[in-house]
Amino acid sequence: MHAFGMGLICLVLILFVLALLYYSDMDTDNDISAKEMLDNRFARGEINSQEYKVIRDSLRL
Repeated sequence: MHAFGMGLICLVLILFVLALLYYSDMDTDNDISAKEMLDNRFARGEINSQEYKVIRDSLRL
């Protein structure tokens, strides 16, 4: 009975870790590119056209 309980605990822990890995990997699907981030910052007025050009050139976009 003791070995069964330890095996069950190990199985639950393995499933928990796999679930964490699976759900943490799902967040990467929503990543936007550096160009899109830069365009969004410019559109919101966070940076001006000169800053936009400097950043774009430094990122080689």
